[in-house]
Amino acid sequence: MGLADPVPAVRTAAEAAVKPLELAVVLPTLNEKANIAPMVARLEQALGPSGWEAVFVDDDSTDGTAEEARRIGQTDPRVRVIQRIGRRGLASAAIEGMCATAAPYVAVMDADHQHDPQLLLDMLEAVKSGEYDLAYASRFADGGSAAGLSSTRRERGSRIANALARRLTGTELSDPMSGFFLLSADRLRQQAARLSGIGFKIMLDILATASPPLKVKEFPLQFARRAAGESKLDHGVALDFLAGLYERWLGRFIPTRFALFGTVGGLGVGVHMAVLSVLYLAFGSGFALAQAVATVVAMTFNFWLNNLLTYRDQKLAGARDLFFGWLKFCATCAVGTFANVAAATMLQANGFAWWTAALAGIALASVWNYALSSKFVWGRFR
Repeated sequence: MGLADPVPAVRTAAEAAVKPLELAVVLPTLNEKANIAPMVARLEQALGPSGWEAVFVDDDSTDGTAEEARRIGQTDPRVRVIQRIGRRGLASAAIEGMCATAAPYVAVMDADHQHDPQLLLDMLEAVKSGEYDLAYASRFADGGSAAGLSSTRRERGSRIANALARRLTGTELSDPMSGFFLLSADRLRQQAARLSGIGFKIMLDILATASPPLKVKEFPLQFARRAAGESKLDHGVALDFLAGLYERWLGRFIPTRFALFGTVGGLGVGVHMAVLSVLYLAFGSGFALAQAVATVVAMTFNFWLNNLLTYRDQKLAGARDLFFGWLKFCATCAVGTFANVAAATMLQANGFAWWTAALAGIALASVWNYALSSKFVWGRFR
């Protein structure tokens, strides 16, 4: 057949049955090897044999999750995997996965079988109609259920976080903390540069940064129990609301993670002064001893709260990692303290007012501690 020959007007039955790529389902994973093959089978059952792809975004799992996805992908071109080295977090994984597809529509859902893929086609039709910008599955809508939450405490915490999140987004939703949603890829890419990628609730981030507000369609979700793998959530789910507040009102001026780091530092000053007052004034300890103990207590408090809040999506776990992380954090703070004193002393000696020199030293130490701890304690700059 020459170059000038016309393209055949009729395709074979097999070719006609293959739908063009329309939907990418992004599934962030962490140690979920056993979930991969069953999830692909459930997606095929819900979406049919073609027109979709599954993008597993794996945070370098230790159980071979990425290898399992690649194994399936060798014979199933609908399955792709992004293995992230040196970076973690559900929100950032979802953003990377959604930006890595050519599909015109993208969905995010858990790979642990708590989300029902049977909802995907209805969610897709709602967004394709143009009547809605985003469709999501709600545990708390009429007909939905949160029975899959591991405890009453987690369900109560999730409801509190939802109430706070509705204030943040300005949109009345029954479950704005949902992790199962669908929207057009173009809309996501338009907002991607404004998303913080911090924490767990990427849909909350999308709703909070959208301008004008998105038109949202809600679908009831029967939230199932996790089949296998590790939970990417913990008892601090409401902390994502605080990160969202920072991102919405300070994100244009101060990086969200640095703002959280600074907030923790401010609380640490209060802890330091409280311990110093008790030891020095109440118990009559020598000032040097009281100051040393207060410093260690404050640094320990800052490390614990930063691990829980500021770096919650990259947090250290296990006795060994926590101990060595604490040692590195204390060493980082010691260097920052030296830089603080040196800079403030130099400025004051050169004619700056004492309070100006002190504030400059504190600012320098804060930036220094943030940069070094991000790199050497929690693994990377962010």
